[in-house]
Amino acid sequence: MSAARTLRVPGRHGYAAEFSPYLPGRLACAAAQHYGIAGCGTLLVLDQNESGLQIFRSFDWNDGLFDVTWSENNEHVLVTCSGDGSLQLWDTAKATGPLQVYKEHTQEWDPTVGNSLCTFRGHESVIYSTIWSPHIPGCFASASGDQTLRIWDVKTTGVRIVIPAHQTEILSCDWCKYNENLVVTGAVDCSLRGWDLRNVRQPVFELLGHTYAIRRVKFSPFHASVLASCSYDFTVRFWNFSKPDPLLETVEHHTEFTCGLDLSLQSPTQVADCSWDETIKIYDPVCLTVPG
Repeated sequence: MSAARTLRVPGRHGYAAEFSPYLPGRLACAAAQHYGIAGCGTLLVLDQNESGLQIFRSFDWNDGLFDVTWSENNEHVLVTCSGDGSLQLWDTAKATGPLQVYKEHTQEWDPTVGNSLCTFRGHESVIYSTIWSPHIPGCFASASGDQTLRIWDVKTTGVRIVIPAHQTEILSCDWCKYNENLVVTGAVDCSLRGWDLRNVRQPVFELLGHTYAIRRVKFSPFHASVLASCSYDFTVRFWNFSKPDPLLETVEHHTEFTCGLDLSLQSPTQVADCSWDETIKIYDPVCLTVPG
């Protein structure tokens, strides 16, 4: 693995990282003070250059920030979610506070209106992860502490499929970029499971190797059967579920829970992660740089 570009942010524990889909090398990171238990949160917008990672913008919020995503129609706009139950809309082109704040983050929002569009109910515990389908308009998946993966349809505001995916809390899910029927889940039981939405009685694959809960899972945007996961075991692992021996590589460069993970849409080899050890890293794992 090439040497990681590393930025240490003292007093801020990383929870989520996401590459910009617009600007090569730009990265957003959501972080919190005191491991997210108390204190404020910080949104960091980073750029890469020859000397490493540099902070382009930094925004503070009055509670921990636990997730972040880029707008799909504005290269400057980011959305974060906070421990106080709100969503924040940020304009990274301006060094000011949030554009808007939404108070009920279990709903779907239209920023041009400022009100929720609809509410989806059904989960029986905290929702840890949601992801829009990259294939089916108005369809998204959610993963919950109630041990289920659910597929929803905006047109009906109802659940389409309920999958009892694990027997423990499910902390993350992602939709395959190459297969509209394939969704992966990562859970407290240390396993990753792939689900074919046409037949959900059994997972189509199960990946084992992590030794503590899996915090986040991401499919590769460049390889149909490759995915990455990060865990409370301090590692990031890369997998190819089509191979008899699916574990491609284990990266051990953090000293605390690794919570944030993303694969670049611009570069087929570049990965970002962040951890409770107050560091954000961008690197090129060997398994993505060596053919085959």
